[in-house]
Amino acid sequence: MKILGIDPGSRVTGFGLIEASSLKFSYLASGCIRTKGELTQRITTIFEGISEIVIKYQPDIVVIERAFMRPDRPNPDAAIKLGHARGAIISAVGSRNIPMVEYSPNQIKKAIVGKGHAAKDQVSYMVCESLKLNKAPQEDAADALAGAICHAYHCL
Repeated sequence: MKILGIDPGSRVTGFGLIEASSLKFSYLASGCIRTKGELTQRITTIFEGISEIVIKYQPDIVVIERAFMRPDRPNPDAAIKLGHARGAIISAVGSRNIPMVEYSPNQIKKAIVGKGHAAKDQVSYMVCESLKLNKAPQEDAADALAGAICHAYHCL
């Protein structure tokens, strides 16, 4: 099963693709979609980037990180922008009839590290260990790969 994980962001959206079979994972690809300009331009860039990725890699399922707002630093404007980014991703994937699932950041961290409030460097380390990577992917790509691995743990 090819699982595409996506870590949405209005400025940087990470993606990571793995092949999963019987809890054995293989790294296929990862990277980031970096955006510039006004919000409408950035959202269009995300839609186009995700569309290209799903056409190129033909994933069986897409995992998208659920939106959240930090209770210690609530920022409604950031949450709204994240919602726009998620909408672009969901539209790009949904228009190709690819199934999608969502996990919260804490669910992903718990599946990868064993605790829901793990630091980003811990998640990145465990992604490298799980996929036998020589070096850590970019932070947003590592989060996306973690989402894909999380789903593999839940469904295989």
